[in-house]
Amino acid sequence: METPTARWRRLLPRTPGRWAAALAALAVLVGGGTWTAVADDGPPAVQREDRMLRPGGVPIDTSYFTAGGSGKRPAVLIGHGFGGSKNDVRAQAEKLAADGYAVLTWSARGFGRSGGAISLNDPDGEVKDVSGLIDWLAERPEVELDEKGDPRVGLTGASYGGAVSLLAAGHDQRVDAIAPVITYWNLADALFPDGVFKKLWAGIFVTSGGGCEKFEKRLCEMYERVAVSGKPDAAATKLLTERSPSAVADRIKVPSLLLQGQSDSLFPLGHADAMQKAISANGAPVSVDWISGGHDGGDNETSRVEGRVGAWFDRYLKEETGTDTGPAFRVTRTGGIDSTDGAALKRGASSDTYPGLRSGGREIALGEGTKTFRNPAGSAPPAISAVPGVGGGLSQLSSLGVGLSLDFPGQFGRFESAPLATSVHVTGTPTVRVTVKATEGRDAVLFGKVYDVSPDGRQQVLPSQLVAPYRITPDQQGKPIELALPAVDHEFDAGHRMRLVFSATDLGYASPAEPATYTVTADGPLTVPTAPAVTTAAATLPWWTWGLPAAALVIAAALLLTARRRTATPAPDPALTDVPLQITGLSKKYAKSVDRYAVRELSFRVEKGQVLGLLGPNGAGKTTTLRMLMGLITPDEGEIRVFGQAIRPGAPVLSRVGAFVEGAGFLPHLSGRANLDLYWQATGRPAEDAHIEEALEIAGLGDALARAVRTYSQGMRQRLAIAQAMLGMPDLLILDEPTNGLDPPQIREMRDVMIRYAAGGRTVIVSSHLLSEVEQSCTHLVVMDRGRLVQAGPVAEITGSGDMILVTTAEEVSEPLAEKVASLPGIGSAVRTDDGRGLLVRLDGATTSRLVADLVRLDVPVTGVGPHRRLEDAFLTLISGGAA
Repeated sequence: METPTARWRRLLPRTPGRWAAALAALAVLVGGGTWTAVADDGPPAVQREDRMLRPGGVPIDTSYFTAGGSGKRPAVLIGHGFGGSKNDVRAQAEKLAADGYAVLTWSARGFGRSGGAISLNDPDGEVKDVSGLIDWLAERPEVELDEKGDPRVGLTGASYGGAVSLLAAGHDQRVDAIAPVITYWNLADALFPDGVFKKLWAGIFVTSGGGCEKFEKRLCEMYERVAVSGKPDAAATKLLTERSPSAVADRIKVPSLLLQGQSDSLFPLGHADAMQKAISANGAPVSVDWISGGHDGGDNETSRVEGRVGAWFDRYLKEETGTDTGPAFRVTRTGGIDSTDGAALKRGASSDTYPGLRSGGREIALGEGTKTFRNPAGSAPPAISAVPGVGGGLSQLSSLGVGLSLDFPGQFGRFESAPLATSVHVTGTPTVRVTVKATEGRDAVLFGKVYDVSPDGRQQVLPSQLVAPYRITPDQQGKPIELALPAVDHEFDAGHRMRLVFSATDLGYASPAEPATYTVTADGPLTVPTAPAVTTAAATLPWWTWGLPAAALVIAAALLLTARRRTATPAPDPALTDVPLQITGLSKKYAKSVDRYAVRELSFRVEKGQVLGLLGPNGAGKTTTLRMLMGLITPDEGEIRVFGQAIRPGAPVLSRVGAFVEGAGFLPHLSGRANLDLYWQATGRPAEDAHIEEALEIAGLGDALARAVRTYSQGMRQRLAIAQAMLGMPDLLILDEPTNGLDPPQIREMRDVMIRYAAGGRTVIVSSHLLSEVEQSCTHLVVMDRGRLVQAGPVAEITGSGDMILVTTAEEVSEPLAEKVASLPGIGSAVRTDDGRGLLVRLDGATTSRLVADLVRLDVPVTGVGPHRRLEDAFLTLISGGAA
C-alpha cells in the first residue's frame, strides 16, 4: 500500500543527473572543517556535533543533534530568524532530537560564524546552501532515506528561516514536509505593499542584519535607492520577488503547516492566505494557524507552536497516521486577563476547512458624505498605528479596550457605523468601495484602518494595531475601487461602533513629501468577514476554579479547629447589639518582633449611619486594622466586636460585613451581572438574600451590566467591585482605597455611592489617601499614626479647630483688598475663596476680635467669621504632633 510520503513524492518529477550533483556537493562538504562533539544532559541524552560546512562554497556554521541508538530516523532542518543564528533554535532542535529526529541547524550567510554576504534567501545563495545541507544529511548513517541521496526531511523556522523552508520546498524536490512560522510569501509585497514603502521595518531589517555593508551589493544599492526616494521602483520589486517563495508557488507540493502572527505589521495574515491558496492548489495538505504574537511582539505561543510542528512532522515524516495534526484552520483569541498572574487569557477557535479572508461577509452601513483631508508637507507629523516590537503586547489586549493609535486633525477622514445591535466577530479582511481623488494629478497614498469605538465614543481601539497602505494612481482616481482593510480576528461588542479611517500618513511608511489634498467618498457599506464555520473552543476550567475553593475549605476547617482548641469564643455583648463596630485595646506586633507594633492599644467606636474615614500615613497600621476587622489575622491583644459579636476567623457575624480590599478578581469574558451572580452562588447563601438589584441601583452601573467585564473602564470595574461588596446589603461595608485609578468624575461617582449606601442606616468604613474626598464624603474620622490612635470624632470637629479663619462677605473681595488684609499686624496670610466672596485668613498673633475690628475699618462687608481648617491641614498637624 502506498504510504502518505510516497504519495506526495509521486507528485514530484525527478530530474536527471541529480545523483551526480549530490555526489559533487558531497565532495565539497567532506573537505570542510573539523568535527566537535558536545553531549547534553537529560534523558534521552542528546548529542550535538558542531561543524563548519561549505555547501555552496561559503563557510556555514552548523550543529547536528541526535539522541538514542543507531536506528534510522527522519531529519529536520531548522532555520533561524533574521539577525539571529543557529543558537536561537538550539532548544527546539534538542526537543526534536529527543523525540527521534536527526536535526541540523545552521547560521545563514552573513550571520553568526558563517561567511558570505546576506542575499535574502537567494536561490543561488541561501537556498542552495540548504540543498547542500540536505546532501550532507543523505550521507548520515542514522538518517532515513526515501532513495539514495534522498533523506526523509522536513524544514521549519521562523521569519527568515520560515521563508527558506518554503523556498527549499520549491527548489529541492527531496523536501517532504514544511512548517514555516511568521514568514513572508512575497518580500516585495511585505516591504512595498501596494507600492508604498514600509520604511520603518525596512530600516530595522537592514540594521538588524548588521548594516548595509553586510548585504549583497545589489541589495544594499536597492535599499538606499528606495529609502532616499521613498518609493519602490520596478527593479526593487523584481529583485525581492525573485527571492520570495511566491516565485516558486507552483512547485511547493508538500504537506505544509503555516503559522502566521496576528500581531505582525511586517508579514501580516495575508501572506499566509496566499501561501495556503497556492500550496493547496498544488494538491498538498495545508493547515493554517493564526498565532497570538508576531514580529510586533506579544506572545508567540512557543510551546504550543513547537508542539504542533512536532505533531506535523510525526504525521508526515514518521508516517504516524494516528497523530492528530490539528484542524485545517485555527486562530488564537485573546479574551480577558487572568486575575491570578495578569496574563492575557487565550482560547483557540477552529474550523475543519480554511475559511480564507472573506468568508461570511456582513455589511455594516457607514455614514455617507465625502471627507477631505491633507497630506502635510514632509508627511509629518505622521499618524501612529503599529510600532515594531511594541504593538504586539497591546494588540493582544485590544479586546480589553487597550491600544495605541493616533491620527492628527486635518490629516484623516472617517466614516462611522451606528451602534451595533449585536456583537460582530470579524475574522479576515474587511473591504469597502470608495472613490478617491488627489490634487494636481498626484498619487494618493492612504492608510486604511477600522477602529472599535466604545459606546460613549471616548475610546477607540485599533485591532492588532494594523493599517493597510494604498497607492492610488491618477488613472484609478475618480471612480469606485475596492480597498481591503487589514486582516484581523477581533470581536466588536454590541453597542460599539465601527469607525473606518483613511489617514494621509503613518509612522511605519513613507508618504509623499509634497503636500496634497485628498477626498474620499464611501460608495457602499463596510463588508466584514465573520467566518461562521470557525467556532471557539469551550473554555477549560483553570485549576484554581476548583483548587482554590478546595484549599479554602481545608484551611477554613483547620482554622476553625485550631481556634476552638485555642480559646472559646467570647459571649455576645447585648449592650453592643446595635453598634456596628467597637474596637477595644487592639494591638498587633510585627511578625518575629518582641516590641515592635503594627497596631498598639487602638480603641474607637462606629455608629449606624456613619461614613468613617480611616486615615494615616503609610505604616500607620490601617491595613493591619482592616485585616483584623475582617477576621483575616488575629490580634495579639484586645478585641473587635461587630454588632456585639467578637470577631474570630469564620465568625458568623462576618456575613453582615462586606469588603472591597485590594481589588476584585472578575472573569473578564462574563458580563458584570453574571460575575455578581457567580460570586453570590459561591457563598452558598439563598439567591433571594443577595439583594442584587438594590446593590446595583446604588452602584449605578446601568446598562453596562449586560456587557463583558473586559469592556469596562477602570471606574466601572471599581463600581462593580463595590456592588459585589454590597451583595446581601451588609450592615457594615469596608472599602480600602476605592478611588484608586479613577479620574475626577469617577471619584465623585464613588463618593455618591458611599453616601447613598450609608443613608439607609448602614455603616461605611473607608480607608483612603485622598483627603479632599474623605472630607466631602465622611461624617467621622479616625486618624492613626505609627499604630496608635491620634484623634477620632466628627469631621467638622477635627477640621474646625486651629488658626485658620473663614471670613464671608456680602460682595466679592478684590485682590488689592485681600493684600491689605494680609499686611495687617498679626495676620500670616489672606487668600480669596474660590467664589471670591470671602477670605481664608491665617492668624499669626492676632485675635479673632482684632481681625473683625480691622476688617470693619477697611470697609469689608463682613457677613460671618468662623474657624476654618482643611482636613489636609488638620491631618498634617495631627500626625506631626502639633508641630505643623
